[in-house]
Amino acid sequence: MGEQGSAEATETANPHKTIKRTKAANAAGAAATAAPRPREASGARPESRLALVRRARRINRELAELYPYAHPELDFENPFQLLVATVLSAQTTDLRVNQTTPALFAAYPTPEDMAAADPEALEQLIRPTGFFRAKAKSLLGLSAALRDRFGGEVPGRLDDLVTLPGVGRKTANVVLGNAFGVPGLTVDTHFGRLVRRWKWTAQEDPEKVEAEIAALFPKSEWTMLSHRIIFHGRRVCHARKPACGACPIAPLCPSYGEGETDPDKAKKLLKYEMGGQPGQRLRPPAGYPGRAAAPLGATAPPDATAPVDATAPVDATAPVDATAPADATAPADATAPLGAAE
Repeated sequence: MGEQGSAEATETANPHKTIKRTKAANAAGAAATAAPRPREASGARPESRLALVRRARRINRELAELYPYAHPELDFENPFQLLVATVLSAQTTDLRVNQTTPALFAAYPTPEDMAAADPEALEQLIRPTGFFRAKAKSLLGLSAALRDRFGGEVPGRLDDLVTLPGVGRKTANVVLGNAFGVPGLTVDTHFGRLVRRWKWTAQEDPEKVEAEIAALFPKSEWTMLSHRIIFHGRRVCHARKPACGACPIAPLCPSYGEGETDPDKAKKLLKYEMGGQPGQRLRPPAGYPGRAAAPLGATAPPDATAPVDATAPVDATAPVDATAPADATAPADATAPLGAAE
């Protein structure tokens, strides 16, 4: 793993050494103290299983320090709202979902209400999220299934959740972990990208990724690990140009150097609260250090000190994002990336 050798060799030589601890407020500056390292050289000694587990768990601890406020970035008040929001999040951003769901849940607060919805009216409410016809079909189907097979309640078992239209393992794990407290890994595009960059797995199939990463951590860590990795992927370790020079876990990353390594340039790549920008939630949880996102159609982000009225209806006259896909023929596949457009 570069000039430092394997994680196992590093920790054996100096077991008390830890990378600089940092909070979100000064995360960008912390990476400037991390010595750059090349990517893993050919012929380097392969990392042992024990070293991999130790390095993976150390990264998790560092992410917990960096994002003590990590949370699901979809606004919801109950399991039904989270289930619906997660289905809508396929092939769009969590922000766009959060801007859309206040009016949706005001119109259809229960599975019974949504199951009885006029399809065209439902489509128009969720149109900003893209693929609205396919997503409306999934929402009508899962709402009817909840009404008819589960007494109007979202089930708390994975085997039951994946029988619902538009719901796969990823969506089921989001709901189980965040609405029921059942540990699960959310393998979206950010999660998959980062665990492969960190050499935790070489798998591409989401279920195989889930299985291999689950084996590295105690079950109790799965849900929060997912949040931390997704937070880091959205804010620092981007798909096209990761901010390597502003990454506090750079000393543990075998892919350091794939992105911008200059600290000042990398700092400009940081997003959301790390870059001084609004977050994705209209109603962020207590302890979130960033600003709330603006409602759909708002011309400017709300004052960080002012509460956002989540019950206010979405502006129906606001234009739909032209970059959002409007093709309704594509399926709302539950295996589609969560917040893939972020």
